[in-house]
Amino acid sequence: MNHTLILASASPRRRELLELIGLNFDVVPGDVDEAFREGETPQDHVRRLSREKAEAVSERYPDAWVLGADTVVVADGEVLGKPRTRDEARSMLCKLSGKAHQVYSGFTLLKKKGGTVFTDSVESTVTFKELSPEEMEWYIETDEPYDKAGGYAVQGMGAALIREIHGSYTNVVGLPLCEVVDALRQVGAARCC
Repeated sequence: MNHTLILASASPRRRELLELIGLNFDVVPGDVDEAFREGETPQDHVRRLSREKAEAVSERYPDAWVLGADTVVVADGEVLGKPRTRDEARSMLCKLSGKAHQVYSGFTLLKKKGGTVFTDSVESTVTFKELSPEEMEWYIETDEPYDKAGGYAVQGMGAALIREIHGSYTNVVGLPLCEVVDALRQVGAARCC
């Protein structure tokens, strides 16, 4: 490991986004309890989890910059996790069909040695087209919904379900690249772009 920048996430999508912009980094997942706390807003939740993930990894690598991140999908005030079954995937698609929902991602850049911390969150609004029962069944059959917050992948076949996005596309994928790159530059964590 080079230990200069560490992504504290097992998400292949976050890894792909950082590779897309040519960053040199290692991956060390930051395992934390992801349960919501009472009274916590989605924005507070993703910021807290991103920081906790970064802190967990930073304990082992205090000289490295650590990037923690977390993303949630919220439809009509309900947080939609990752569906485990066909019925859960179908239920989520019904909740998203023909409506707008929000995607919140929090990210933290942390360097334990030196005590530097930068935490922020980004919100995007995604509007689904009205889905027919056949379209829902087609998508459920792809197996794509099952490891994605909200039960869809904007960067995959799920793109066919989306009418529009307001805000950061990469935020919907799982990491708001523009804001992350700005933060990396601001704290001197990496040279890129």
